Amino acid sequence: MSAPEAERLRRWRLVLGGGAAEGTGCTLTERDQRLDRAMGALYDSDRKGGLGASAPSVPRWLGDIRDYFPASVVQVMQRDAFERLDLKRMLTEPEMLEAVQPDVSLVSTLISMRGLLGGRTKETARLVVRKVVDALMKRLEEPLRQAVTGAIDRASINRRPRHAEIDWNRTIRANLRHYQAEYRTIIPETRLGHGRKSRGSLKDVILCIDQSGSMANSVVYSSIFGAVMASLPAVSTRLVVFDTEVVDLSDAMDDPVEVLFSVQLGGGTDINRAVGYCASRITRPEDTVLVLISDLYEGGVEAGLLAQAQRLVAAGVQVVALLALSDEGAPAYDRGLAARLAALGVPAFACTPDLFPDMMAAAIRKQDLNAWAAGAGIAAVPAAHDG
Repeated sequence: MSAPEAERLRRWRLVLGGGAAEGTGCTLTERDQRLDRAMGALYDSDRKGGLGASAPSVPRWLGDIRDYFPASVVQVMQRDAFERLDLKRMLTEPEMLEAVQPDVSLVSTLISMRGLLGGRTKETARLVVRKVVDALMKRLEEPLRQAVTGAIDRASINRRPRHAEIDWNRTIRANLRHYQAEYRTIIPETRLGHGRKSRGSLKDVILCIDQSGSMANSVVYSSIFGAVMASLPAVSTRLVVFDTEVVDLSDAMDDPVEVLFSVQLGGGTDINRAVGYCASRITRPEDTVLVLISDLYEGGVEAGLLAQAQRLVAAGVQVVALLALSDEGAPAYDRGLAARLAALGVPAFACTPDLFPDMMAAAIRKQDLNAWAAGAGIAAVPAAHDG
């Protein structure tokens, strides 16, 4: 038997699980037998106890799958274990938390269970969440900082500066074509200056986040981005979470972990009420970006939400509806409401965390966000047309 054929049989043996009728005739090595047992404990439908039969075996199983599989596969298997074998209840044990592979889905699970955590378990859970948050900050902070700062710099260029406000570096670059060789100088036909910053922040950003259970991963990423933007002096950032109630977490934004342990995932949804609260905090509509992060399953007054959206857009607020802020692709969402919002000038689409910095930069520059989404390969929801 050739090596490729032997490897193919080995893989089929692992997939089929070694039942009497599997027909591969393949004998597994000792390591493959351990790998087979690890998969069988999770995916063998004949097992009734699964991993839950003995609590001490769970950390050992989690350690085994980290040895056998890459991190991306480990995360999938952990999620399957939580769903298939009711391991969520076992996350209340510190030994279990110390053994799992930290990822965004695990953080979402922990914050949904925060009411069950206490003592050492709660502290261990915070350490797990902190580890994930720190990794996300390392990956996402600098791209967002650069994108937002660059967009604000370009948006705040003063094209009629007084002498003291001239940005000489920009002005020289803009006038290089007017260089006069005879006089060895540049004629500054175009003068570019620094924007006036007497008002403090140049842009106001409001992140309005649906904390229903389906939006858990979006809440995690939003808390990260909120913390980054809160650290930018040119941006005034507000972070609001909602279900049927509205909670303003702006004062806690500098610590994403505190934000995450303050949200209450699940419950109903009143988007109209949340947008109304955000609207009441807007003082400079032309300089405000309102990012509504929601799957748009409205439990409140839809007509009121649409009326508010129309008023905000008419006042000059850049409003965008993110149907999800996660790595998990197209979410389930209310397509009808998304299309009606799009018809009012509120673009609606899902966005990955890696694309969020560019999206924010485009919003700050008041670009057409539907065109931006198309350029980024994102399918925006088409506007609804009456009749």
